[in-house]
Amino acid sequence: MRNWSWPGPTGKPAYNFRSDGREFPDGRVLILTDGFYEFTKPADPKQKRKDRWLFSDPAGGMTAIAGIVRAVPGLGERFTMLTTQPGPDVAPYHQRQVAVVCQQHWQQWLDPSVPAPEIIGPAPAGLLKVQAAHR
Repeated sequence: MRNWSWPGPTGKPAYNFRSDGREFPDGRVLILTDGFYEFTKPADPKQKRKDRWLFSDPAGGMTAIAGIVRAVPGLGERFTMLTTQPGPDVAPYHQRQVAVVCQQHWQQWLDPSVPAPEIIGPAPAGLLKVQAAHR
């Protein structure tokens, strides 16, 4: 177990970290989840809360998000999720997406000798099931 986020350059927590064009020679982790959410402007203008969309494995299994762990002085080890350009499943809902690692690449992501761009990037179409999440 690790704490999520570390202090960003503005002092706000860094929950997500852009992976674009970067290598991660150490601290790679997989964040296992049964899904993640994105939020959009409400379809009903009278609604104050944003619409919520659940992205998950179409087969109902676990999804893994690429992450990294860092030691933060005075706070211990902390992790953050990596983001990338959105794939076709996420693009209609958000301009970025968490870096989903396909199950066949989980071991490769944990191997720092494998270049990050070979494993993480926009998720291919159909990798994620999208459904409206009710409150």
